[in-house]
Amino acid sequence: MILLTFQQLFFIYIGAALFLILGGALFFFIRRIKKRREILSSLEFALYEVTLPFGGQPPKENLSFKDLISTMEQFYAGLAAIFEDRWFGRSGFALELALPSAGEEAVFYAAVPRKKARLFEKHLQGLYPYAKIEEKKEDYNIFNAEGASAGGYFSLAVSPLLSIRTYQRLDADPLEVIANAFAKLKKEGEGAALQIIVSRGPKNFIKKLKGAIKSVREGKKIQTGEGLNKTKETIKFLLTGRGEGPKKDGPAVVDEETAKLLEEKAAFPVFSVNIRLVTSASEPEEAERILQELASAFIQFAETRGNSFVFKKIKPRDLNNFIYRFSFRTPDAAKTMALNSRELTSVYHFPSVITTAPKLKFLKAKDAPAPPGLPTEGILLGENIYRGESAPIRLSKDDRRRHLYIIGQTGTGKTTFLQNMIKQDIESGEGLCVIDPHGDMAETALGYIPENRLGDVVYFDPANTSRPMGLNFLEYDPAYPEQKTFIVNELLEIFRKLYADVPEALGPMFETYFRNSTLLVMEDPPSGNTLFEIERVMSDPEFRRLKLSRSRNPVINAFWRDVAEKAGGEAALANMTPYITSKFDAFLSNEFMRPVLLQEKSSLKFREIMDSGKILIVNLSKGRIGETNSSLLGLIIVGKIMMAAFSRVNIPEEKRRDFYLYLDEFQNVTTPSIATILSEARKYRLDLTMAHQFIGQLTEPIRLSVFGNVGSIASFRIGADDAEFMEKQFEPVFGARDLMNIENFNCYLKLLVRGQTIKPFNIKIMPRETGNETSAVLLKKLSANKYGRPIAEIEAEIKKRYPQF
Repeated sequence: MILLTFQQLFFIYIGAALFLILGGALFFFIRRIKKRREILSSLEFALYEVTLPFGGQPPKENLSFKDLISTMEQFYAGLAAIFEDRWFGRSGFALELALPSAGEEAVFYAAVPRKKARLFEKHLQGLYPYAKIEEKKEDYNIFNAEGASAGGYFSLAVSPLLSIRTYQRLDADPLEVIANAFAKLKKEGEGAALQIIVSRGPKNFIKKLKGAIKSVREGKKIQTGEGLNKTKETIKFLLTGRGEGPKKDGPAVVDEETAKLLEEKAAFPVFSVNIRLVTSASEPEEAERILQELASAFIQFAETRGNSFVFKKIKPRDLNNFIYRFSFRTPDAAKTMALNSRELTSVYHFPSVITTAPKLKFLKAKDAPAPPGLPTEGILLGENIYRGESAPIRLSKDDRRRHLYIIGQTGTGKTTFLQNMIKQDIESGEGLCVIDPHGDMAETALGYIPENRLGDVVYFDPANTSRPMGLNFLEYDPAYPEQKTFIVNELLEIFRKLYADVPEALGPMFETYFRNSTLLVMEDPPSGNTLFEIERVMSDPEFRRLKLSRSRNPVINAFWRDVAEKAGGEAALANMTPYITSKFDAFLSNEFMRPVLLQEKSSLKFREIMDSGKILIVNLSKGRIGETNSSLLGLIIVGKIMMAAFSRVNIPEEKRRDFYLYLDEFQNVTTPSIATILSEARKYRLDLTMAHQFIGQLTEPIRLSVFGNVGSIASFRIGADDAEFMEKQFEPVFGARDLMNIENFNCYLKLLVRGQTIKPFNIKIMPRETGNETSAVLLKKLSANKYGRPIAEIEAEIKKRYPQF
């Protein structure tokens, strides 16, 4: 027997103590490094919000919800490349369904290592092409800062070799049950999250699984109807995947159901998984209640002869550490489960055909990429953002000549869209006219005028009663006598539009007298050629005889001498006179309209404005001058611009300068003759941009003209009836639901490119820029002084010509 000396024992004890101290220090050092590494790894993750259109992927024919859900199995299988084995643990990815404490919608999230982010994006987009993947710079927050939290995790009830009940053996989408549990949360103060951490599967698991399958196929009983028994053989089965079972004489009996469950588990890739639930509410009892309701949604995965989930609530003393792991999305090896891709798909998949979960966040409107080969020059409309890639979208000058139609509800971004285009045209030196029935856009446009274009501005504001500008619709160019017919026809359409509520008031007799009265007035402009002269022709025999004496039109003369003055009954001139003059009185007696309409010489030379590329800004604010007055002036100005454009026939087409006409609420300032503008104005270089709110505002002739002739269409968010109609313009890329739900300051475009219609896509418009208010005030004064006349001078002239005023 060897006896150790005291000195030897001392050194042994000291060595053992040092070993324990160093070992303990090393253990805590590794643990600290591991914890630090977990934090750093979580900070290296990219967090994505994943949103799909309502109803998930567009369903293919004859596919059940099981067929649609199965796509997620491919998603899990394809993400194996993300896994990395590290010295201090494993890396993987996290999938979450969370409803923040201050929010209304449960959102799907995915967190992946940043260096694998592009791989994740491409893989997900390949399987879910309609999904929107948005990287979040800040994490969501489910916690009530002044409340309480609760948490727990799931484990398997029996051996991980046995499968839970998967979606293939369920009658409904299992995610719907989980999502409905989130729907019970309050809008404020309550939050919850389901978190799934997925890592590489446990080593040798498949080998054990195959061994278990072999044992069962050999007739070895290792499971009862209530699950695995607690015998020695079961323990061996749990550890090795093999079991002997009790020996019996005679042929072995194979447990087919157990064998199939094992084989199903082995048929798909297996992963190590942590499934956590975390909740928060104002009171601990509420947080506990929400936790239990969410956990109960997992009862559906219980398989009678197979596996099921067991929920384990975290004790209060361990809750902080649990929430720490949840927040940093770190796996917990002690609480992992082995689940295959089908089991994972059953627990967590992106929505496919869910329609009854009220708080799930869906993509309100789809995105689509801009096709290649778009113009690199032209006016900038916005940017197409698709799958993180941004591309500027332009409309070329040649394609603008086929006109642009814009529709969208109020507040969706139409005005901003128009203002951005107007600003670019101004800065590019283009000639343009803006007709604004509200006034705000006109005021803003004034602020966009650069110093070098101050002299190009013509600002027409009938509400400026100190220096009104004249606008005489009956004025025409004697070099183009055909303009008289255009004026009469257009003026007749204007009054039909203004009095559309009483169409019987504008019957055949009205048209006959109105047409001949107006033509007679224009036969001799020097003797009076304004709207008031139409009244005088009807009511003043002496003035009518003067006009007839100077008329060279035998047809008009014959009407008045042989028909009008001799007619009796209802068609008698005395009966028709108040019938027609009443239509003018409302305008000619108005203090805003009279000094504008009764000036014989128009202040605005529209042909000159177009040819020299001036900036005509028309403020027809309905709130200041009245809706009917605004509409009449707008109709007259559009008619005058049409006449000026058609008069360009005297110069070669290639020398005609483009002039851009912007019409907001265009249904108020256009007549059915817009069909002529849309079809013919291109050759005269009059390019229209028309905007309004809903299709019901258009009469059928105008609606048919617009959609039969317009080249490009921009649709902001619209209502259900309009979406049903407009869907035909954007299908198959976008549907009615997309048109009804696209976000503000975004629109769908159907553009004409090089004369050809291309596939629709979406754009985000540019933010509106504010104008120079000081410059706007100055321009109003300059324009009024240059083109307006003192009101006293105008009133004196009117009284001299028309003593009755």
